[in-house]
Amino acid sequence: MEVTNKAKVVFDPIYGFIKLTPVEWEIIQSPYYQRLRWIKQLGFSFYVFPGAEHSRFGHSIGVLHNAHCIIKSCGRGVSDKELFDTQCHSKEANYHKSLRLGALMHDLGTFCFSHTTESAYTQFAETTRKEKDGLRKDDHENLGSFIIKNTKQDTGITTILEKNGIDPQVISDLVKGVDPSILANQILHSEIDCDRMDYLLRDAHYTGLKYGSYDRDYLLHHFRTKRIDNHDILTIKEQAIHCVADFLVSRFAWYSQVIRSPRGAKFDALAEALALFFLERGMMYKYSDLLDMAQNDAGRFHGFNDSYFMGLLHKSYFSGELDRYPKYKNMAYCLLFERGPNVIRLDEFSPRLLSQNNESEYDKIHGKAISKAREITEIVEKKGSKEDWVIADLPKKSVIFVNSHSKIVKNKVRPNILLERDPVKISSENGEVKLLVDVDNSIISQLQNTIHYLPNVFCSDGAYEILKTENIVQ
Repeated sequence: MEVTNKAKVVFDPIYGFIKLTPVEWEIIQSPYYQRLRWIKQLGFSFYVFPGAEHSRFGHSIGVLHNAHCIIKSCGRGVSDKELFDTQCHSKEANYHKSLRLGALMHDLGTFCFSHTTESAYTQFAETTRKEKDGLRKDDHENLGSFIIKNTKQDTGITTILEKNGIDPQVISDLVKGVDPSILANQILHSEIDCDRMDYLLRDAHYTGLKYGSYDRDYLLHHFRTKRIDNHDILTIKEQAIHCVADFLVSRFAWYSQVIRSPRGAKFDALAEALALFFLERGMMYKYSDLLDMAQNDAGRFHGFNDSYFMGLLHKSYFSGELDRYPKYKNMAYCLLFERGPNVIRLDEFSPRLLSQNNESEYDKIHGKAISKAREITEIVEKKGSKEDWVIADLPKKSVIFVNSHSKIVKNKVRPNILLERDPVKISSENGEVKLLVDVDNSIISQLQNTIHYLPNVFCSDGAYEILKTENIVQ
C-alpha cells in the first residue's frame, strides 16, 4: 500500500491501482478490517489449489472498486474531488461514498475460513433461538451490521463513520441489502453485483482455473439506470446480453466444479462438523461472545480468524481433549494433516440437473439422499468403531444460473416484478426493460429452471471398509 498527499492507493493484482478515500483508509487500518487479512477467501480450498491463499481483505477492497465502477457506469458517481473531500456531503456524494463503504465492509463479520465455519454458527443458532421470531441468523451479515453500529471505541467502525458525518445505520442497511434505494441494493446484492464480479475473477486468478472468467470491462460499460415506478433500478443494455450469460454460466461452473466438487468440499465439510462440535461443547467462541468482543475488545475480536480455529484444532488434538471423542479426533487428524476422507459414491448421492419449478421432484431426490445418508450412518454406528464417522454434506443452497421467472413471482415482495432486488434486468434501445429470464434471445431464458443438485457424503477409512463389507460401496 502507498500513501500520497492526494489519496491512499492500493495495488491490486486484478485491477491495478485502487484509490481509497481518507475514511476508507481509516476503516482499513482498524482492527476490525485488519482481521480480514487472516481469513482465507476460499476456506480450505488451498488444500486442493495451493495458490488459493488469498484473503477476504483483498477481496473486499476489490468489491469496493467494482461498486465504484458500476456507480460511474450508471452515471451516478461524483467527481474525484467531491469523493475524496471529507467535508463534501451533498446527496450525490453521500450516495457514492456510502455505496463504496457498504461494499468495503460487506464481509466485515466473516467467520474463520469464511463460510466454512459460518455454517456451524447458523446451525448452532445460539442467539437466533433466543429471538422472539427466530428470524435473525447468526451469520456474517448480521455480525458485520452489529460491528458497524456498535463499535464506539477509538478505533471502532461506528466512531470512524460518525466523526466523518456518515450514519452507521445507512451503511448497515446497505450491507444487509435493505436500503431504501433499490439501485444501491442491486449494486451490492443481486445476481450480477460487485461482490460476485470480484470473487469470480479473484478466485479464478489465485486457483489458476479459468471457470470464473468473463469480460468485466464489456459488462461494466453496459450498466444503465432506469426509472421504474419512481424508483431507480440497475439494468444492463441488451448489447451485453451474451456477456451476461457468460458471467452466469461461469458462476454456475465455478460452484459446480470447484466449491461443491467432492475434492474441494471434503475439507470444508470436516471443518464445519468440527466447528459445530466445538460450539456444542463450549470449546469455541459462541456468537454472543463475538458480539461482546466486537463491542468491547477490538483486539480480541481481531484474533477471531483462521489462526484461532487452527490453534483450537491443534490444541484440542495434541492436548488429549479429543481423546474422549475418538471420531472427532479422527476428523481433526484428517483436517490438520490433509488426509482427505472417503467419498461415498452411490446413485442417491449422484449430481443431478433438476428443475426449480418442480419442487416435488427436488423433495423426492433430496429425501432419498437424506434417507440413504441416515441409513449409512446407522450401519457405521452399529458396526464401526468409536473412531468411525459419516458426514452428510447435502446442499443447503442449490447451484443455479438465476432464479426462474416462477420463483421470482412466487417470492416477490413488490407489486412490480422489475423492482425486485436480485433478478438481472435488461434494457433495450427502445427503452423497454425486461427481466433477463424473459428475454427470448437469451440463453439464460432456456436455462432459468435449472438446478444443479450436488450432494456429497464423506466418511472415515474404517467406515468405508464397513460399507464395502456390507456391499454398499464397491
